[in-house]
Amino acid sequence: MKQQKIIRAGNSLAITLPSKIVRALGLKPKDTVSVSVQSDLGSITYHFDQPRQLTLTSNNLDSL
Repeated sequence: MKQQKIIRAGNSLAITLPSKIVRALGLKPKDTVSVSVQSDLGSITYHFDQPRQLTLTSNNLDSL
């Protein structure tokens, strides 16, 4: 699991996505994402609305 810093974006806070993940998922600006929060577990899950076709390589997303 990678750690990301929380940054200020105007009056909000944001978490950036590493470029390797952006490329692997084919994400683009203005793509939509659904966010699920489980505050009792301290967990946030992101679900990208457009289906993504990941290429098969020896690397997987866990190594990103």
